[in-house]
Amino acid sequence: MNRLQDLHDAGVSIWLDSLSRELLDGGEFARLIAESAVTGATSNPTIFAAAITGSDRYDDQLRAAVASGVRTPRELFFALALEDVGRAADLLLGVYEAGNGRDGFVSFECTPDLADDSQGTVEQALDLWSRLARPNVMIKVPATSAGVPAIEELTARGVNVNVTLLFSVARYEQVIDAYLAGLERRVRSGQPIDGIASVASFFISRVDAKADAVLPPGCDLRGHVAVANASRAYTRYRAHFAGPRWAALKKRGARTQRPLWASTGTKNPAYSDVLYVEQLIAPDTINTMPEPTLRAFADHGRTTRTLDVPDVASEETLRRVHEAGVDLAMITAELEREGVRSFCASYRESLDSIQSRLRPLTPAL
Repeated sequence: MNRLQDLHDAGVSIWLDSLSRELLDGGEFARLIAESAVTGATSNPTIFAAAITGSDRYDDQLRAAVASGVRTPRELFFALALEDVGRAADLLLGVYEAGNGRDGFVSFECTPDLADDSQGTVEQALDLWSRLARPNVMIKVPATSAGVPAIEELTARGVNVNVTLLFSVARYEQVIDAYLAGLERRVRSGQPIDGIASVASFFISRVDAKADAVLPPGCDLRGHVAVANASRAYTRYRAHFAGPRWAALKKRGARTQRPLWASTGTKNPAYSDVLYVEQLIAPDTINTMPEPTLRAFADHGRTTRTLDVPDVASEETLRRVHEAGVDLAMITAELEREGVRSFCASYRESLDSIQSRLRPLTPAL
């Protein structure tokens, strides 16, 4: 029994929430594609910080980059990370082609120091898009207030965007509108839209971690807020990618901006280790799993559709959460800022690691 294949067949794309030189060099990433129904991968500053600081496999490339004249830690970081992303994308190209561009993507994130800089995000994203030069990559842009206009602009310029650090449904609706507006701008300027792909990464487990800290011990709402929040987001997805506005774009070959469930590793050991996979099953979705979660689902996960539209039970959960004094809007706003700060710290960790390794080679760096 291949539980991961069953999940894929239920309409859930399985993306690996990890990327490293070890996964690529050892052939494990290729095996996951061949045997575990993995059809994509995501990366972020925390993932690359763990990969770069925890391995010596990047050292030869660092030396070669320095020898070729690359000197700044940021450019060296890009050299290392983009190599991994490009290799992973090449391994997934067959998936991309077989699915007519619907799946098979690898994402790389703009540096988090630009999270509040719309123009800087656009400029860097365009540069990264050009450097990767592959149809099956996505550039990750955070769903901050500055990120939303950048998402529209990049979509209008034909860049595949993975919208990250999404926590609130209200922000999600802004993101959907930005994607649609970007497509509409391309149509008005006579440019094609049938080759553009985008996903919206809605973070899950962190919402429960915050909400559980407010709810009283033993409350039956604990461990249910994040899924209810995601269910509401899925309902919005189905509503916005329907109707006349979407029909006009679909006629020209536009693809929906699929919801991607991120942060699906269970943080509370009292909960099932596959909670945020089993409870978020519906067509046209993506679940990006860390390796332990992927292997846990392969071992004992159950595939039954669990997201419905409309989801009356989830709406009742959110009503009760509000009555219990949980301010979900405040929680999601806090999570957005904490996410940016966390990624900034991881990015600095990567740069520090690169700089320390190069000191013996380049004392002036």
